[in-house]
Amino acid sequence: MQSETGAVERVFREEHGRLIASLVRRFGDIDIAEEAAGEALLAALEKWPESGVPPNPGGWLTTTASNRAIDRIRREKQRDAKHQAAQMVHDDTPHELTGPVEDDRLRLLFTCCHPALAPEARIALTLRLLGGLTVAEIAQAFLVPETAMAQRITRAKKKIAAAKVPYRVPEAADLPERLGGVMAVLFLVFNEGYLATGDGDPVRTELTGEAIRLTRNLHQLLPEEPEVAGLLGLMVLVEARSQTRVRNGHLVPLGEQDRTGWDRALIAEGHDLVRECLAINRPGRYQLLAAINAVHTDAPTASDTDWSQVVALYDQLTRLDPSPIVALNRAVAVAELDGPKVALTLVDRLPLTGYHAWHATRADLLRRLGQSTEAKHAYDAAITTTQNSAERAYLSRKRGELV
Repeated sequence: MQSETGAVERVFREEHGRLIASLVRRFGDIDIAEEAAGEALLAALEKWPESGVPPNPGGWLTTTASNRAIDRIRREKQRDAKHQAAQMVHDDTPHELTGPVEDDRLRLLFTCCHPALAPEARIALTLRLLGGLTVAEIAQAFLVPETAMAQRITRAKKKIAAAKVPYRVPEAADLPERLGGVMAVLFLVFNEGYLATGDGDPVRTELTGEAIRLTRNLHQLLPEEPEVAGLLGLMVLVEARSQTRVRNGHLVPLGEQDRTGWDRALIAEGHDLVRECLAINRPGRYQLLAAINAVHTDAPTASDTDWSQVVALYDQLTRLDPSPIVALNRAVAVAELDGPKVALTLVDRLPLTGYHAWHATRADLLRRLGQSTEAKHAYDAAITTTQNSAERAYLSRKRGELV
């Protein structure tokens, strides 16, 4: 029964974004969409373990959720316009594609990234509704407590309701001011798939795959926007290494991965996208991250990595994004160039004591310096704060190797 329940939840995660997009488009109400989707999941959990997953699980969930939404609208005796919207579910004709964004989910991303909301609020809300991420997963991405993130999402919903923000199809003029939020959502959804939160699968391929698909569509929509090309390049270069990142339930760090298992077609695509960005010559955050990954994937072995170029790219990125996480990643590269002692000095200055990667980086640097006792404490802190099962297994193994 537990495995059947897990199968239902996996299907729901894969269909969640499409389901929410369909419900919001039909009913125009976030709360109705989210509640109906949740009720559809409960119904699936009750029925599918006995009857089996239906041939078209997405259609089953959409029909069930739509019926639950209609029931709620009728119960609450909403205004006539809501009743008319509810009847749209009986129209089997395809929806006419309007506006510049043809993909349903990408269009909803632009719709939810409304400038009336603060940037972090719109990103968090969209991750919850369209990305299918839990509040805990979103809080982890923003490095804030789960309760604070829940309040942020609730406030965003209330502001939408109070301001009567319309769920209209975005026009071409709407795209530039919403593009940054859309790219941030796609990047965070990809990251959650790449290093998943919780004790389930350490990699959620349905999230990475959908993030790449939507970013491809975004690149086709805005081919002259270098940051979109950079984001797509970053994703495919990271995805190229996905088959080598976990072995026997343990995370395999970049330097230890079997590079013969990397996807060369994705690497070639990523390098082409980086060159495309260089030709435009308007560097941005995603372009620089893609360039860093291009350096890594260009090296035939870990020892062949051009660490001086990696540090130089991080220096350029720091000028655009002087965040402590960028500084932490730069310090990892500095350790390869100038040694772990120099890097540890940089790491210890950063205000990231609640971030698992900060503790993991310190643990590795201390281990390399021969400070085993301090390294054990750092590994313990990293293991405690790590939310990914494969990463936790890797850190536990490294701690166990210390004498």
